[in-house]
Amino acid sequence: MNASASASVPTTADTLRSALGGLLDGIPSKQATAAVDRLIASYRGRTPTDAPILRDRSDVAAYAAYRMPATFEAVRSALDALAEAAPQWSPGSHVDVGGGTGAATWAVDATWDGPRDTAVLDWAEPALALGKELAAASGSQVLRTAEWRRAVIGSGLALPEADLVTVSYVLGELTPEARRAVVAEAARAGQAVVLIEPGTPEGYLRIREARDQLIEAGLKVAAPCPHDGTCPIEVGQDWCHFSARVSRSSLHRKVKGGSLPYEDEKFSYVAATRFPVEPAPSRITRKPQIRKGLVQLELCGPEGQGLTRATVTKRHGDLYKAARDADWGQEWPPATR
Repeated sequence: MNASASASVPTTADTLRSALGGLLDGIPSKQATAAVDRLIASYRGRTPTDAPILRDRSDVAAYAAYRMPATFEAVRSALDALAEAAPQWSPGSHVDVGGGTGAATWAVDATWDGPRDTAVLDWAEPALALGKELAAASGSQVLRTAEWRRAVIGSGLALPEADLVTVSYVLGELTPEARRAVVAEAARAGQAVVLIEPGTPEGYLRIREARDQLIEAGLKVAAPCPHDGTCPIEVGQDWCHFSARVSRSSLHRKVKGGSLPYEDEKFSYVAATRFPVEPAPSRITRKPQIRKGLVQLELCGPEGQGLTRATVTKRHGDLYKAARDADWGQEWPPATR
């Protein structure tokens, strides 16, 4: 993991919040809030588009201030799961498809050390320009030297080969045809592919379809699933999603209000690779329920086992202690590797 996570050094998340600090200077609060409301409606909507949602500097600043920390934490959670499944692997190159202002590139930088060639592709020039500004304010050589390149994200997309390809919060903006083309190109170009979508039933379905497509292309699922078989969830009855805690800055509260110092970002994801990985034996799919003397865990297990519930009691000793500390999205039982 990146040494920036140590207690004596500002974390990558802290550095990102600091870089975001001056974005809304000179933009009236009402204008910024209106832009955020419109963007949220666009991202949560069900109508795909063939044009970028981020239109100008005001849109991009509002988006970055409100959404970038949450996107960063969601992507970092997905990348952490990939890193757990491939503990000896580190990407030497990264392409971020539809990367906007670069939240995923910051998340990759927070997950792995070492030199890395990074390219951020997006169809919105204002987003790329602001992303480059934010990266220049970071302490990371990888971020400061990243390439920010305009590209149409759709059926004609051509990617350079890379160790890691990320596509976060993009598939829902695309038509079904363009979505399949982007996933196919990511699968062709990447040794590892990580796709993240909002943790809604619709976002989960997009990830589920993309997961099937990645498997058909010859990749193996690294996370969150413990297997490459059919997802055991019955469509329409439930959906697979996870949660990442996001600290709210004063900038965030200025844009969108709210009194709590944090929010929880719900997301769905899949990570798949062309190299050997060690998927979790089981994955905790809901927040653990802690009761007196026991913990109930909702689990997705190996192929054929499906969705199960495990009850861990004091009689289980150290496993009980681990269950009390376990979190939604973690592997179970805890890794010993």
